[in-house]
Amino acid sequence: MDWLEVSLEVDGEAAEAVADLLARYGHQGVAIEQAGFPVEVWPDEIPPADRLIVRAYFPADARADAAQQQLREALWHLGRLYPMPEPTFTVVKEEDWAEAWKRHYHPLRLGRRLYIRPQWTTIPDPRPDDIVLVMDPGMAFGTGTHPTTQLCLIAVEEHLAARPALDVLDLGCGSGILSIAALKLGAARVLALDTDELAVQATMQNAAYNEVGDRLTVQQGSLETLRRSARHFDLLLVNILAKVIIALCEEGLGEVLRAGGTAIFSGIIHEQADEVEAALRRAGLEPDQRRTQGDWVAIEARKPLP
Repeated sequence: MDWLEVSLEVDGEAAEAVADLLARYGHQGVAIEQAGFPVEVWPDEIPPADRLIVRAYFPADARADAAQQQLREALWHLGRLYPMPEPTFTVVKEEDWAEAWKRHYHPLRLGRRLYIRPQWTTIPDPRPDDIVLVMDPGMAFGTGTHPTTQLCLIAVEEHLAARPALDVLDLGCGSGILSIAALKLGAARVLALDTDELAVQATMQNAAYNEVGDRLTVQQGSLETLRRSARHFDLLLVNILAKVIIALCEEGLGEVLRAGGTAIFSGIIHEQADEVEAALRRAGLEPDQRRTQGDWVAIEARKPLP
């Protein structure tokens, strides 16, 4: 059976809405990448995330024509809210479809020392001080190409350079890229949690690629699971959606962070930042820094000392 790849290039604000829509039709998830992202990237050279490419795949079977028509109609309605280009449909052969998105995932320098290397590639220009993250996200979110992940990685690098040997929680770990980066940057231990079994599998596989499994615990679970364990952490990483972050705040998210600890939140568009910060304050956390890339914002907050 062949597959259809559907892709749209949109701005950062529309990307979240398009991804939600494509997820209703796509098979095993949606991929989001920054359009025109260069391989060599340093903190003062990160380009604005003005354009993102959202991709999904669905079977090119007898239902494909009807699915395309439904998708076009849904995008037309979405276009009343956001500028929406025509979707691009490409036929992908059965033997290639699971690997097709890898064509768009390339080695990438980020921050001061981080180098994200897809597992199936080699590093063309290694440097002695590179911290290499070997990644195969599979169907889980987190390749490093999305602005939300980049903002988190840069923040994690800076925090662990100043305070290594922290106990870290990666809540909603996806591919495990933040957990693995934290360990390679000097974290003492990391607990990676995700409600999606595919994400747990991807994180465990990527931990093996990076040889950090001895300090990484990966579990399928949620904030509720964690609160029952009474564990506390020095650094909290949450790269999800703004509406999920707000909901987690109402469920006691601040309780899992130690006094004096830091939390990094991403997956937030600019218009949502004030609402997220208000929720963080209600959860006992004090926002003290924003990092921005295009329409996307990462918020850092601290839990005050008694």
